[in-house]
Amino acid sequence: MRKTFLKTAQKALLTMREQLLLDIRSEQKTGRDAQKDEGMDAYDVASEERDRDIGTILSDRDRTKLQAIDAALERIRGGIYGVCEECELEIAPDRLKALPFTRLCVVCQGDREREARLTRRPDEDRGIRRLQVGETDEEG
Repeated sequence: MRKTFLKTAQKALLTMREQLLLDIRSEQKTGRDAQKDEGMDAYDVASEERDRDIGTILSDRDRTKLQAIDAALERIRGGIYGVCEECELEIAPDRLKALPFTRLCVVCQGDREREARLTRRPDEDRGIRRLQVGETDEEG
């Protein structure tokens, strides 16, 4: 891969990493500064709890993304950046520009996603169970 492209990718990854770290620090500070549940009714407390849960989920995503960025930076240092981990062919530069921490080419990523859809259990597709006409939630 061309040196200028690698330098550009490295710079983009470092920028993404720094922004992600700033976002994580900001979320942590906001969580610490959040007011306690003094004087709040049950609905407010439940809403705060839901917001904290969502924040935890987002933080987990941020940590996963940070790990992917760090792994991409390591691949640049190791000289294997831009090579698909599945087929070992070069990943298209446009894909790397759009998603600089990707490990897979478009074809292999598509294969993984198809495989995941085929192996997913039917109840994982929906967060809720649909009721049939005349059926109540207590039945079934």
